[in-house]
Formats: sequence, C-alpha cells, structure tokens
Amino acid sequence: MTNWLTPQNLTLIGLLASLAAGLSAGLGAIPVFFTKKIPDKISNAMLGFAAGVMLAATSFSLVVPAIEKSGGGINGAVTILLGIVLGGVFLDYIDKTLPHFHAVTGMEGKNKGLSRIWLFIIAITIHNFPEGLAVGAGFGGFDYANGFALAIGIGVHNMPEGLAVAMALKMQENTTPAKAFGVALLTGLVEPVGALFGLALTQLARPILPLTLAFAAGAMLFVISDEIIPETHRRGFQRIATYGVLIGFAIMTILDTIIR
Repeated sequence: MTNWLTPQNLTLIGLLASLAAGLSAGLGAIPVFFTKKIPDKISNAMLGFAAGVMLAATSFSLVVPAIEKSGGGINGAVTILLGIVLGGVFLDYIDKTLPHFHAVTGMEGKNKGLSRIWLFIIAITIHNFPEGLAVGAGFGGFDYANGFALAIGIGVHNMPEGLAVAMALKMQENTTPAKAFGVALLTGLVEPVGALFGLALTQLARPILPLTLAFAAGAMLFVISDEIIPETHRRGFQRIATYGVLIGFAIMTILDTIIR
C-alpha cells in the first residue's frame, strides 16, 4: 500500500474518486458546444456502451465482492438476494415518488408543477445517486482496487450519458449550450453525496458490507434495465445498441482485470 492509500484517507479518496466520476458527465457533454445534433444511431450505440460498462462494473465490483465478503453458503446467498431486491425496490419507490421526466416514459412520480427542465434534472439525479453509492460501497473494507474500478467504470459510463443529457436539453427544451453543459455537469455532482452515504454505511456498520454492496448492485441494475436500455431501443437502432452493450461490457471487464 502506498503512503496515501491508508485507512485514514479512505473517505477523502472515496469522495475524490466519486467526484472525478461525476465530473466526467461534464467532460462528455463538451460536444454540445460544437454540434447541433448527435445522430440517433451514434447516440444509441454510446448509451448501449454505457449500459455495458455499468453491467460489468456492477457484476465484478459489486456482486462478486458481495459474494466473497458474505462468506458463502446459504446465509451469503440470502444476503445477496435480499440486498439486490432491496436496492431495486428502493430505487423503484424513489422513481415512483419524486416528480421527474424521462425522454422515453415521459412524466413519472407525483407532479408538483415543476418546469420540465427541473423534472429532467431530478430524473438524472435519481439515477446518479446509486452510482455514487456504489463507489462509496466499493471502497468499503478498504478495497481500493474495487473502489477505483467502480469509479473508472462509472466515469466512462457518465461521458455518453452526460452528452445525452446536454443534447436532450438543447434539442427538446431549447436550452443554450452553456446551460445544457452546466446542467449535465451538475447532475454528476450528486455522486459524491451518494459515495459519502455508502462510505459511512460500510464503515459504521462493517458487518453489513456484503448487504450494502448487493443493495448498490440492485439499484444499479434497476437503472440499467428501467431507463438506459429502453432508451437505446426507442428509435429503431437496438441492434447497434446491443453491440455497444457487448463492447462496453468487454472493455470494462478488461479494465477491471488490469486494475486488480
């Protein structure tokens, strides 16, 4: 372990890693200043790639460590199953309760009369929180390799998602490029909040680390299946999006292997 990878620096490192992952949404949104429209085929391929990266990160950096840290056996299996289901149900509840707007499914949650741009921001924020939670939980047990793998994976995932957010705001809401970029950047900043929550939970209640990892995995899987993949299928380019998923999964698997 290097001098700075110490237990005392765990929270700081976890927050910085999640901050970098969140800021990558702004990095991905930069093309909004230079182009009027991203072709649907390219957009769907990029989102498919993002979904593949998230699937690999969830599998290898959340589910597998949760299984290993649970001790195996029937108790471990029940812990993993319970955590994944609870994570999905939790995000489903938030998704149904908070007012927000999706490009695919339209208005969801209880409408509070907010403008569409705010509803759009809330939707992205809901989906970014579990990503931050996953990074924080990934660093649990001082597993720096696992935490960094998740942060890199989510950062790679956030770039095409940030571009999709910025372009949607520019095209659908007639938002200026600067404002669209700013919104994409700010929505990523909720991830350090989720990371802090995940770090606190795993450090204050170390015995529930496997449950926390599985919970984060369930929340991530819900986002992938409920929002990202349907988005890639709504304009008739699902085949190229599927190849995007395969490539994203493969690349994240390679990155995860190298990091470890």
